[in-house]
Amino acid sequence: MSKPAQPWHIPVRLEDVPEIGLHLDLIADARVRAALAALAGVRDIPRLEAAVDLNRHGSGLRAIGRVSATVGQTCVVTLESTENLVDEPIDVIFAPPQTNESADRNVALEADDPPELLSDGVADLGAVMTEFLILGIDRYPRKPDARFAPPVEEGPQASPFAALAKLKDARN
Repeated sequence: MSKPAQPWHIPVRLEDVPEIGLHLDLIADARVRAALAALAGVRDIPRLEAAVDLNRHGSGLRAIGRVSATVGQTCVVTLESTENLVDEPIDVIFAPPQTNESADRNVALEADDPPELLSDGVADLGAVMTEFLILGIDRYPRKPDARFAPPVEEGPQASPFAALAKLKDARN
């Protein structure tokens, strides 16, 4: 099975991040939002934004910020359209591929998750934002006032053996 194409690319070169850091405010265009909606299996994504602060971290980068979106979905109770908000914090380390034991290994191990790899000195912020967005989407969305009511059972035929009891009574 092939991996779906990543529709949101925001490449940032390590050497383009100054020692004092870099702040980015990102807004996905309609084409990217449509492709991400298809990838995430939701009706639509009318808004997708991210704010990220990039800083040097050892021989890599650290990205701290937030990804936020409005996601159009279908309520699992009423099957009506609903919109949900996604607001996910981001804290990711990008490190160069490790070829041997080094100080960068210790820096990378400080984080809870393993680092994302820099590819030829480039961090793809769009790919990371996509991951956090998809993980933040509610898989079982409900409208705020939606209530599940189990089906009403009808009197004595509620038992699965009620039909058999009728057959037994008819034979007697």
